Amino acid sequence: MEAARKSGSAGLNVLASPILFAARRQIIEQAARLGVPAIYQWPETAEEGGLAGYAPRIVEVFRDLVAAKLIRLLRGAKPADLPVQQPSKFELVINTKTARDLGLAVPPLLLARADEVID
Repeated sequence: MEAARKSGSAGLNVLASPILFAARRQIIEQAARLGVPAIYQWPETAEEGGLAGYAPRIVEVFRDLVAAKLIRLLRGAKPADLPVQQPSKFELVINTKTARDLGLAVPPLLLARADEVID
């Protein structure tokens, strides 16, 4: 993150990854220290202090998609017969406190479109 900031990066997109999700607290703190705005792949991360999160909620993904597939597998379904499913509900969560701390003004239109605004 420091090298990206030094090379002129204006922001950070933290992708959905078990490793990055496990390290989200350190990433949020480092982004704040460096003054780097970051968007995360899970809305819950914005609720924990990240600038913004846009995706389905991680709990819903596992409860709705993964659990349903697991039940079908336990009932004898073949993995190759299970359909590929994608989440249908995405949420935008914006943390305006983090935006203020970074010296950013979030456009009112973006705030109006957000599913949740944290202050």
